[in-house]
Amino acid sequence: MIVCAHADCKKHGRDRYGNQRYRCLLCGKTWIDRAPKPLGDMLLDHSRAVMCLKLMLEGASLRSIERLTGVSRNTLAGLLLLVGERCRLYWLAKMRKLPAKEVQVDELWGFVGCKEKTRKVLDRSQDFGDAYCYLAIERETKLVLAYHVGKRDVWDTHEFTHKLRLATSGQFMVTTDGYTPYCIAVPENLHDRGIQFAQLIKIFGKQGGSAESRYSPAPIKSIRKKAMWGNLDLDRACTSHCERLNLSLRMSIRRLTRLTNGFSKSWRHHEAALALWLTWYNFGRVHMTLRTTPAVAAGIADSPWIVERMLDELATQV
Repeated sequence: MIVCAHADCKKHGRDRYGNQRYRCLLCGKTWIDRAPKPLGDMLLDHSRAVMCLKLMLEGASLRSIERLTGVSRNTLAGLLLLVGERCRLYWLAKMRKLPAKEVQVDELWGFVGCKEKTRKVLDRSQDFGDAYCYLAIERETKLVLAYHVGKRDVWDTHEFTHKLRLATSGQFMVTTDGYTPYCIAVPENLHDRGIQFAQLIKIFGKQGGSAESRYSPAPIKSIRKKAMWGNLDLDRACTSHCERLNLSLRMSIRRLTRLTNGFSKSWRHHEAALALWLTWYNFGRVHMTLRTTPAVAAGIADSPWIVERMLDELATQV
């Protein structure tokens, strides 16, 4: 940080932490050039941190990363919180007023600590139980425009649609599933944009009673498309791309893998893991259909990121 307006300066040693000091040749003032630190105050080696993050992004659990790298899982949890929080702040700064044509919305179920029915029996706080991730994806660029982690209720649905409003600009078509609160939340937050709003409602049949079908989804009997707002083409109403994104999250985030004990034990870590992966999905993960990242396809990034660049970019937002 420069403390005077003079241009003539020279290096003046380092401080106890190794930061470069400078001294003005005209007024004699000194200052320290503190560059953004990709890992903050963590003592973890940068190359090992990069490897740990790569493993997290590929769906490895914290305990398996600990066995592979020798990094303590407490350190890994701290690394996840640090980078995940920076991803959240970067998202708030970067994902604003983006043009969109067709937006698909869906919710991904997860839980923290225990499932919702167990939370109620144990009378635990709202920081446990169901933790739904609301997602909005642009159909053409595959860019995740907005996300929100919360309960599947009216308040969180309004909070998510408000985030979608902040992330987008202009007119576009939005398609949701048949969840009733969307009927109020979407028009209330986006009515002045002239949006086109449709719901795709799936009618499910009865699930089989055999043990093999216990964890299988119920069969879909029919699909009904309903025009909710605006003059739209119902043939374009679709949530398939957002549902495919749900699969990618389940395959790439260990704590979302069904029927395992790798589920989140803390709401903060759950949110951090989702923020980390979704930021990486937009800016660093090459989409097989696009042959590039969604951020490049949407024009908000010049090239795909690597993990090292992601850490540097996130550090500039601190």
